[in-house]
Amino acid sequence: MTLHPSPLTRKLMRDLYRIKGQAMAIGAVIAVGVMMQVMMTGLVASLDETRRAYYERHRLADVFAPVARAPEAAAGALRHLPGVAAIQTRVAGSALIDLEGTAVPIQARALSLPDYRAPALNTVYLTDGRMFDGDRAGEVVVLNSFARAHGLRPGDRIAATMNGFRRELTVVGFAQSPEFLYATAPGELVPDDARFAVLWMSRTALAAAFDMEGAFNEVLLSLTRGAVPDAVIDAADRLLDRYGATGAYALSDLESDRFISEEIGGLRRSAGSVPPVFLAVAAFLLYIVISRMVQAEREEIGLMKAFGYTDIEVGGHYFRMVLAIAAGGAVAGGLMGIAMGRWMVDLYLIYYKFPFLVFRLDPAAFLSGFSVSLLAASAGGLLVLRRVFALTPAEAMRPPTPPDYSRRGRFGAAVAGFLDQPTRMVLRRLTRQPLRMGGAVLGIAAGLSVSVSMATILNSFDAMQELTFDVIDRSDLNVSFIQPLATRSAYELQSLPGVIEVEPTRTVPAILRNGRHSYRGALFGLVDQPRLNRAVDSDQEAIPMREGGVILSSVLADTLDIRAGDRLVVEVREGRRPRLELPVIAVAESLMGAPAYMELGALNRALKEPLRISGAYLRVDEAEADRIYETLKDMPMVAGVSVKSESLAALKVVMDRGAGAMRYVMATIAAVITFGVIYNAARVAQAERARDLASLRVLGFTRAEVAFVLLGELAAVTLLALPLGGAMGYGLSFAIAAGFSTDIYQIRAIFSPESYGRAILVVLAAALVSGWLVKRDIDRADMVSALKTRD
Repeated sequence: MTLHPSPLTRKLMRDLYRIKGQAMAIGAVIAVGVMMQVMMTGLVASLDETRRAYYERHRLADVFAPVARAPEAAAGALRHLPGVAAIQTRVAGSALIDLEGTAVPIQARALSLPDYRAPALNTVYLTDGRMFDGDRAGEVVVLNSFARAHGLRPGDRIAATMNGFRRELTVVGFAQSPEFLYATAPGELVPDDARFAVLWMSRTALAAAFDMEGAFNEVLLSLTRGAVPDAVIDAADRLLDRYGATGAYALSDLESDRFISEEIGGLRRSAGSVPPVFLAVAAFLLYIVISRMVQAEREEIGLMKAFGYTDIEVGGHYFRMVLAIAAGGAVAGGLMGIAMGRWMVDLYLIYYKFPFLVFRLDPAAFLSGFSVSLLAASAGGLLVLRRVFALTPAEAMRPPTPPDYSRRGRFGAAVAGFLDQPTRMVLRRLTRQPLRMGGAVLGIAAGLSVSVSMATILNSFDAMQELTFDVIDRSDLNVSFIQPLATRSAYELQSLPGVIEVEPTRTVPAILRNGRHSYRGALFGLVDQPRLNRAVDSDQEAIPMREGGVILSSVLADTLDIRAGDRLVVEVREGRRPRLELPVIAVAESLMGAPAYMELGALNRALKEPLRISGAYLRVDEAEADRIYETLKDMPMVAGVSVKSESLAALKVVMDRGAGAMRYVMATIAAVITFGVIYNAARVAQAERARDLASLRVLGFTRAEVAFVLLGELAAVTLLALPLGGAMGYGLSFAIAAGFSTDIYQIRAIFSPESYGRAILVVLAAALVSGWLVKRDIDRADMVSALKTRD
């Protein structure tokens, strides 16, 4: 038996084909909303689940407790602490690697592993070659990403300076570790595979290199289920205090874990806030389209009811149209979300060093995105269906009462005399239907607001780079020492040929506290009149270093909930480890990291260590740079060299190819939603005025004049939407900037004529394309068919 579709089903197919352009535009808006939901939720699930499995499989420690030097016997007491499941002692230190063909010395972290067995905690994942032989002191396993960046192979030899002595090492294998998912050089925030390495060596070999035979300088602890990390940390600090403990910290404070947690948190927040915006816009568009269709098909609705169709059947017809558009967009969005999620996973692997990362589709996200899109669309459709239920056959088949324009749209004779007839028709339309025109203005303004906010964010990324690398840091490179040295060390650097200027500094690890708020960071000691690395205010003017207080970056002040004039508790984690209570004397603008500044002399006096520095900022002659780098490699006091140009290049990679690439995705989506809104506004206006436009052609108006009547309305509505959309975009920019900000960098909503200009160009381009498509249909319109249409 052959099944034939019902008359209402056939009408549904015809209606969808007739408004296919509008249906596709609305479906595209729904699709991008569902795509963002599926992609972001899937990325959260993928990153979170892969991280958890990676940590468990390789037994990443729950607590890290560094010390100056402790005898191996001291670890015994830690094993019996309540809540401790396992411990692993190790030797850790810094190193400088000298590779042939590389001018700048490369910073590295050297870590020990047991000589002949796997460690109890923090095991490594060997990707190439083999593990070192405990009997061979010169064998080393290096971080996989570093080896790949320099084209190293097992068997290659590298030179490394450890504890002031140069050693020749043989690379026998490459490895990855959950401890270095996000691998950055000490003192830097941006990962660069070529500029940071991790060296794993046998415990015996590394202990000899750092004078740690029979001792350790870091202990790792894993906790039992239900153990309270803070209680274990306090107990470990008390036991290790006599050995120069610098403060145990939980896994959540490990730099690598903190960065990926911040990324996951940002994605989770975006997944809950961004998609609803697109779905709300789609519901608004559906309301306009279906409302116009019901108004135009009053007579057909009356006929269907007269022939026996119930209110539920007739209303269900229009409701099915809403659901068909929403379902099509949701399915397309789900598929796009999977494709975009897989693409984004590849970008995340650029700087999060998982052994593998597979996009994991969260079925709940797909179902919720599909369901929410249908509900949002239904909300817009249900508002219209009330009219369908209210229409009786007799009322529906009678033309609607003509609107009364007797008190509206009057133009004075003087004004009308300056306008031609098509222009007066456009202005009458705007003034006689203010609510409908206001809805179109609001829709286009919403699209513009998204474009404005995204253009602002793109501009803000550039401004963040300029503030950090041009205004705050005006040096060429930063040199750090293996330990605080006498101030005269700065004069040794100043004497190097090609060094133009040297500015000493001191970095002191510390825990900053304000009540229940705390932050594990550092105090940066600057000279009283810094020139190469400065603290600046919101006007980008240098803040003078004053004695007796600290200057906090704005993001750190927000984290600690503290303001200028309040007092800050600083728990220093090196040397005598004093506990200081200092006033906050100013808040500085900083978009990279969360620094806290203090005048160098005052900092040393507070630590009771006068005339000490831990590094210096240098300005050098570019022509002499390579020679300076070679000299620094041979200085035993140098722990690391950071070149500003290389740091900037690494940051651009993170922002353009890593997770920061999300802003380009958002900018593209902003363009899609803007076009969808404007195109629908143009199509609705065309459908409403099809008979009027055909009548004008019969009366002798040219095609250009007829197009002007319609497109002039679109142009006026678009121009009216520009200031409103700009104001809405101003507010939206702050919310999106907060979503993009991470511990690596903070994005401020920085407004400029350029960002507004780019957003307006997007809107105008969408209006031009929409206008061209509509004019093409006007030129092709059949006047006879249009004139037969009854309003």
